[in-house]
Amino acid sequence: MSGMRWLGVAVAALAMWGVGPGPVQAQQTRPHLPHNAWAPPGLIGYRAIHRGEAWQGYFQPVEIIPPQGAQVAIARQGKFDPPQDRLRVGLLVGRVYRLRVIRIPGHLGQELFPTLEVIDRTFAPAPVAVKFPVPVRLEQEDLELALQGKFVLRVIYLEDPRKALPVSVPSGEVPWFEVRPGEDPLQMARALGRPLAILRLGGRTPRNIARPGADFLYGSPPFLYLHAPPGQPNPPRTNKTAAGKLRFAFP
Repeated sequence: MSGMRWLGVAVAALAMWGVGPGPVQAQQTRPHLPHNAWAPPGLIGYRAIHRGEAWQGYFQPVEIIPPQGAQVAIARQGKFDPPQDRLRVGLLVGRVYRLRVIRIPGHLGQELFPTLEVIDRTFAPAPVAVKFPVPVRLEQEDLELALQGKFVLRVIYLEDPRKALPVSVPSGEVPWFEVRPGEDPLQMARALGRPLAILRLGGRTPRNIARPGADFLYGSPPFLYLHAPPGQPNPPRTNKTAAGKLRFAFP
């Protein structure tokens, strides 16, 4: 498991719908094709499960890491849990989770509500699986692009060792590169390894943070804390693990 390497790909930020105080009023115009990164959230994971490519009912370990000073929360039962410095959770393969990011450095008082879609799983040995979560970093640059009204899409993937670049990476870092205009980051991730998750930043915000609504939260899918959340006991542990990353931002 120590040989796992997570990478990322990115493209220039796309100035689309405008992230404001209300819900988004328009949609990006790229076609919603099967296996296309521009498909609506949830469609890629749904199709992967029904083709037998993903594991329905499996809670994939994921660690969501905001910039230092920022905090992130995940939605449960129709509302957001208390924000934390980072989240280590088990997320169902094939579902979409709504996150809340607050205390963004340099932008106190502003919030973002990205989505995270898990589209595949990893296969660490069961006794150590929770020690190797998929790292999902909320980069300061991406958060600032989203606050400027851009839409940023990252595909997190596990590098194919047969195609690995002979470059060392500092411990804890997840390197990434940008996808060129016109390229599909999901297809690029497939060419470089195995896509595991899609992070989307920018777009919709809730009208009422206390009651975001089931549609906004994608039904608040169940998840497992892999550590004790504030004021709650540890949940049961199950088989889980880790990955690399692609960023796609639209100018």
